[in-house]
Amino acid sequence: MKKIILTTLFLISVVSCKKESAKPEDGMAVQDSVAALEPADAPAALKMFTAEQTSEFLGKKNDTLYVTNFFATWCGPCVKEIPHFKNKIQELNGKPVKITFVSVDSKNDWNTKVPQFVDEQGIRNNTVLLDGQQLGGDFFAANFKEWDGSAIPFTFMRRGDKTNETLGMISEEQLTEKINSLLK
Repeated sequence: MKKIILTTLFLISVVSCKKESAKPEDGMAVQDSVAALEPADAPAALKMFTAEQTSEFLGKKNDTLYVTNFFATWCGPCVKEIPHFKNKIQELNGKPVKITFVSVDSKNDWNTKVPQFVDEQGIRNNTVLLDGQQLGGDFFAANFKEWDGSAIPFTFMRRGDKTNETLGMISEEQLTEKINSLLK
C-alpha cells in the first residue's frame, strides 16, 4: 500500500511539473522565447563585375564624381589608404560623389577573405569584385591612360570628361586635393 501511495505521489508530481503546452489565443501562434529570437540579417552579397561592366562603370560621364579604388586584401599600401576613402565617404555624404572599391583578389578568396576584410574595414556596401585574371591589356588600354594593371593600389577618378589617375598609395591630403579639383 505504501508503494502504491508513493508511486502515485511521484507520478502526480511528475505530471504537475510537466510544462503545459501553450494554447494559441485568438488563432495566434505561440513560440517559446528561444524561437522568438530572430537571426541577424545576413550582410548583402558582394556584387561581381565583369570587365565589360567595369568599363561601363568607369566610363560614366555626368555631374557625379566617381572615385574608383582598385585594391586587394593582401596589399599593404591598399589597406593603409582605405581609411582615407572611408573618411571621404562620410564627409561627402549627400554630395554627387560615389566612392567604389574594386577588389582584384583571386576568385578563390571571394567567399572567404574578401567578405571578411570588407566587413572589418566597413566598406562592404562600396565594394565590388572583379576577376583580375580575366583582364587583358586591351581592358587597361581602353580605360586608362597610365595604368597597365601591373601594380595596385590604383585610383581612378572621373567627373564628366575630366579624369585623374593615381598609381600607388594616395595620402588623405592628395585624395582631398584631387577630389576638390574635380568638383570645381
